[in-house]
Amino acid sequence: MGDEFMKEKNNENTLTLKHKVGYGLGDCGGVMTFALMGSTFSMYCTDALGINPSTLALLLLIWNVWDFINDPLMGAWIDKAFARSTNPKGKFRPWILRSTPLLAVTFIALWSVPSLVEGLTRLCVLFALKILYEGAYTMFNIPMGSLLSAMADTDGERASLSSARGIGSALATLISLFIMPLFLKKFGENNPTGYAIGAAVCAIIGFAMCMAHYYMTEERHNNNTNPQDGDNIKVTDILQVIKVNRLFVALCVHGLFICMMQYVGSTLSNYMYSDVLGDISIAGYGTLLSAPFMLVIFICGPMVAKKVGLEKLIRYGLLASCFLYLSLFATMMITNINPWVYAVWSNTALGVASISIYMQWGLVGEAIDYNEMITGKRTEGSIYGTFNLSRRVGQTIGNSAAMLLLGWIGYNGAAAVQEASTINGIKVLTVLLPGILVLGSWVAFKFLWNMDDEMRRKVYEFKVGKKANG
Repeated sequence: MGDEFMKEKNNENTLTLKHKVGYGLGDCGGVMTFALMGSTFSMYCTDALGINPSTLALLLLIWNVWDFINDPLMGAWIDKAFARSTNPKGKFRPWILRSTPLLAVTFIALWSVPSLVEGLTRLCVLFALKILYEGAYTMFNIPMGSLLSAMADTDGERASLSSARGIGSALATLISLFIMPLFLKKFGENNPTGYAIGAAVCAIIGFAMCMAHYYMTEERHNNNTNPQDGDNIKVTDILQVIKVNRLFVALCVHGLFICMMQYVGSTLSNYMYSDVLGDISIAGYGTLLSAPFMLVIFICGPMVAKKVGLEKLIRYGLLASCFLYLSLFATMMITNINPWVYAVWSNTALGVASISIYMQWGLVGEAIDYNEMITGKRTEGSIYGTFNLSRRVGQTIGNSAAMLLLGWIGYNGAAAVQEASTINGIKVLTVLLPGILVLGSWVAFKFLWNMDDEMRRKVYEFKVGKKANG
């Protein structure tokens, strides 16, 4: 076997259109609810439920800690349950079927029930329902994400499913962020009714998409597992994975940095448009400006990945994004820039960086295959759950650090015009810092990721041998 074989294998793609659409509908259904948690949930708590921001901050901290815990635990639970009693319907899809109704019900309850009670009872009910929703979302999201490794076996297949997932995520974000404001405008931002109706509509649409995801996907590459192997799978196995699997470590470092970049940028974007550029109305067009780049990524990403490989495609995109961010910062420090020029430039940088976000899922599948070869254990759930944990940590750090740093540079919300030092500080935080964080993600793939053609060939031979010994 030579390079010609590897090229032929990596270009192979036997997935049907049904498989691709079905997989994309998974993230589309999940994000129909999850997108509102990042964009509207805080306003729902403070404006509609009347919760003090300081109290909410404490609750968010506790909820985030719960998120850190439940992702790897859920992944290990899935691995252990399947190893002990192999389900003929698959390892992941049964969990998707179980969690889909729970996800819809807990989300609707979270956005409606707390308004029916008052005082401390309201806080307790809100706290409990948020815990239940996050648990249901994890129960859906971990198997949905891990399913990629059971559906795809080559770079071409992984790239196709990663692109489909990216399309689904982007589509759901646009739909949910279009639906909720319609009801808030009709009922008012202080009226719980608008939130409850908007959430119910999004949950129902998400439920339908998740069910379609279940029926349109299949676990094409089932792995033989002996029931007694369940006793050998432990939550602490992930520590051994970190020691021996550099692919997995590279993905976790990437997830940490890229999510910090995302959340620093999104948290501070309005301050840039309002206080530096003087036109906050343009901020609302950011998603539309980045949409063409997303479309190009989704259409061309799988084709380019077949030619150069997923890892190289991601690495080149990160380097280009870093250059765009740093050149934008240098330009802004030298001269004033038109708000529209900034919007196009910054969203181009974000769009190019998003190649790594939407295509990273294929690399998770490759890390899972490699890990099975070197450890003898097939633990998709644990690996995906822990990778998701690294992303959650990045999101939390990015969001919290952005607000902390904004205070450090002297931002005054009551001031009509910010001090010159504060203006420069906003430029640093909104443009330079994301560029540096993107570079951190690039370093992970450049110096930690160690999968090459020879190693990929060994993984392939291992999988072929395992199937032959079936």
